[in-house]
Order: sequence, then C-alpha cells, then structure tokens
Amino acid sequence: MSEDDGERRRRRSGPVKSGGDARGLSKRVKSAKGRKLSSTLWLQRQLNDPYVEKAKARGYRSRAAFKLAELDDKFRFLKPGARVVDLGAAPGGWVQIAFERGASQVVGVDYLEVEPIPGADMLLLDFTDPDAPDRVKAAAGGAVDVVLSDMAAPTTGHRPTDQIRTGALVEAAAEFAVETLSPGGAFVAKVFQGGLESGLLERLKKAFDSVKHAKPAASRPESKEIYLVATGFRGGQG
Repeated sequence: MSEDDGERRRRRSGPVKSGGDARGLSKRVKSAKGRKLSSTLWLQRQLNDPYVEKAKARGYRSRAAFKLAELDDKFRFLKPGARVVDLGAAPGGWVQIAFERGASQVVGVDYLEVEPIPGADMLLLDFTDPDAPDRVKAAAGGAVDVVLSDMAAPTTGHRPTDQIRTGALVEAAAEFAVETLSPGGAFVAKVFQGGLESGLLERLKKAFDSVKHAKPAASRPESKEIYLVATGFRGGQG
C-alpha cells in the first residue's frame, strides 16, 4: 500500500482531486480526450514532479523512495546489515532504498502484486487478515531491526472516516512492531495530520527512546501525510 498517494488512490478509487489547478506547469498532457478533469490534472502534476523524474533516472519503483531516503538521512534508522519488514511495500521503492542503505534482509508485504526485487521476500498478503502478522513473522524468521509502514486505507472522500481507517492500519503496524523488533530497533509509519490516536502515541513513547514526526520534502505540500519515526526500541510491549 505504499505507492505514492495520488497514484494508488487513482488506481483503487478512480481519479482523485488535485491539490490545485494546472496553471504554471511547464509540461502539459498532450491529449485529455476521454479523461476526467481530475485525472488530467493528476497526470500533469506527475509530468511536472521533479521527484518522478529523479525516480525514473535512478531506477526507483516510485517517487516515494525519496521519502524513505530523506527520513533515513535525518534519523539514521537503516543500519548496514539491518533486517527490515516493509508493510505496504508496492511498488517496491522503499524495499530498494532499504537494500541501498545496507539491509541484509527485507520482507515486503502488500495485497497488490509487486514485481520481484532481487534479495527481497515479497508476500502477496493483506496485512489486515487475521493470520497476516504471523505469516510475516515466519517469513522474517525472527526479530527484525526496522518495521516500515507506508500503508494507507483506500479513500472514501469523507476525511474523518479516512483518518479512522488509516489510523487502524497504523495501530496494527505498531502492534506488529513492538512484537517483532529487536531492542534498539525502529518503527516508521505514515500517519495523517490529526489522525493518530493519542493513546497509541503514548504507548509508543513508552516503548521507544524517541518518537518524532517529520514530513519529508518528497511529500507533496498539499498532502496531509506525515511520518512517525520511533527509534530505540526498549523491548517488551511498552
């Protein structure tokens, strides 16, 4: 579920509303025939997004790869030899960055199929299924050093509902992290501004030495997404 918000929502729920109009964009869609306005605006935004061009140039699966790279530049949670679980891994950009930063093992999970990535164990699996956490733990083969979650629920257009649904995914990922991480490990998850339940935040603060929020430059300015970065896992349930 980790693909850039606009692309993933467009694929799941139809075209999404643009954060603005197309004025001032240097590249324009050659033909909008048969497309809805919102789809045309999304395409123009992609054409004019420097991170899209950078991702293509570097061979990354998505522009979202730069979000993880920027977060790791700031918080340094991807250590050489790290064992990593990536929840919501499609299309694979975060898996690529994890290996680029020296991970020795990456287990990626998504209910969308992901093209194989050398060295990665990609599970075609809905993490909300009751048996999913145990299947991921089995694939990891033991405790891990980093749990990443770029999961977000398909949008309904009703913001409170969307926040609740994505908040439930964050909580599930956090529960998995405290059950799976090695001492000193890290948990990184996408949340939405105003959407993180205060009780969960307090539990994470007890379980980790440091809990911060950050919005990487690669996140589009109009997006409400931010990232929670918890480092220094203390062990136990927190």
